[in-house]
Amino acid sequence: MNISRTTFVILFLVFGFAFIALTGAVLNQPPESFLGAESQGVWKSVASTVLSPIKIVLIGPMLPFINFLHRDPDTPPPFFLAMFAVYWSVLAASLHFFLRKFRHRQFSA
Repeated sequence: MNISRTTFVILFLVFGFAFIALTGAVLNQPPESFLGAESQGVWKSVASTVLSPIKIVLIGPMLPFINFLHRDPDTPPPFFLAMFAVYWSVLAASLHFFLRKFRHRQFSA
C-alpha cells in the first residue's frame, strides 16, 4: 500500500485530534494527565493506563508549552490546535519517512 506523505500527515492529524477528544470525553481526563485518576472507574483507569504510551508520544513533549500558555487565562484555543498540528505534522512526516525507508529496505533485501 503506497500512501503519499501528505495523505499520511492529514490522516495522522485527524486521528490525533480524534484520539485527544475521545480520551478527554470518554475517560473524563484532562489532556495533560497520563495515568488513571482515583476518581475514575476501574475500566476508565485501566484504559487510561493502557493508552498512556500513546498520549506520552502525542502530548508529552508539548506539556511545558501547554503549562506555560495556561498561565495566561486569555490564550486562544486555536493557538493550541495550531501548536499540536505543527508538532504532529513533523512527527507524522518523520514517521512516514522511516516507515517508507524500512519498507523499501525490507523489499529490496
